[in-house]
Amino acid sequence: EVQLVESGGDSVQSGGSLTLSCVASGFTDSNVCMGWFRQVPGKAREAVASVDERGESNSVERVEGRFTSSRDNAKNTLYLHMTILKPEDTAMYYCAANPMLICPRGGSWVPDDYNYWGRGTQVTVSS
Repeated sequence: EVQLVESGGDSVQSGGSLTLSCVASGFTDSNVCMGWFRQVPGKAREAVASVDERGESNSVERVEGRFTSSRDNAKNTLYLHMTILKPEDTAMYYCAANPMLICPRGGSWVPDDYNYWGRGTQVTVSS
């Protein structure tokens, strides 16, 4: 059974940092296209960052320069390193994966490209 389990969410002050982790299990191959998304109540899920099978990552413009994603295939773990956090970064953060996706360079920001999702980890940033 495929599982994605996020952790690392917390309540922090504006300007703080957090690193989220997503442990993947059940995949036959660790070289899986993966991404990070976030969602606040009443709004659509939005992309944050993605990582391709080789570890090349891309972050969306609104977090570029503050958030980076990386992976450790030996540990089957995806990370989201978040710095200079802002109140507008407050959201539930999800990791996603699709072992069958021909991963674009840097990964995909399209939620529909992913067929496995974790349950999320909450990040709250106070001003």
